[in-house]
Amino acid sequence: MLRLGRRREKIKVQSASYTDIGGREDNEDFVQIVTADDTTAICCVVADGLGGHGGGRIASQAAAGLICADWHPGDGSERLTELLKSAHRAVLACQGQLCSMKTTAVVLSICGHKAAWAHVGDSRLYHFDNGRLAFQTLDHSLPQIAVQLGEITPEQIRFHPDRNRVLRALGQSGELNVTTGEAVLAKGRHAFLLCSDGFWEYVYEDEMAVELLTASGPAEWLERMRRHIANRAGSENDNNTAAAIWVEL
Repeated sequence: MLRLGRRREKIKVQSASYTDIGGREDNEDFVQIVTADDTTAICCVVADGLGGHGGGRIASQAAAGLICADWHPGDGSERLTELLKSAHRAVLACQGQLCSMKTTAVVLSICGHKAAWAHVGDSRLYHFDNGRLAFQTLDHSLPQIAVQLGEITPEQIRFHPDRNRVLRALGQSGELNVTTGEAVLAKGRHAFLLCSDGFWEYVYEDEMAVELLTASGPAEWLERMRRHIANRAGSENDNNTAAAIWVEL
């Protein structure tokens, strides 16, 4: 008797990342990507440290390293919340009398058709479904509240005088509230972008989509978007960091 097995579905995952010191003396951003052996599962973290004097760099690296080390394929939003809160405690443990270091963090976990994410602060995640922007996270910041109150438009966040006033961060005092999300990925091409505010302040959402249309891969997509930063940012621009994850189902 001939038995026909179910055809194994092909899933292709590609990734790329970069971090740039910009015009600052120290790079307090950090990006880390890990994959699971023999699977297409992937986890990515972008963190933007706060605190100066090297403290932000320590905080962002500690947070990203802990999250990636404890991540497992298939982790959903509930588990990602636990990982962020664990990283929060780790950052608190690093703090001293001279440095109240903190860091933002955005994390993405993909396994098969399932994507889950969580974030704290104003580092963002964008999801493009077959070239169109399907979702983006909302910042935990004063300008984002101004948008919700109807005082400014989302585009005006980029150069708002309080754009650096972050309301949530790993290492803050008090309880940490984490925002999460999940999605079932339909057949097609999905592109995820995780980035610090030094990146998205100078690259607009319509430009992200336009550059995505003609990019041959995630590395080229990032490089195309970085040209916008080079053209717009001044000599004293912030650290800028991004990671791109492409999933073809």
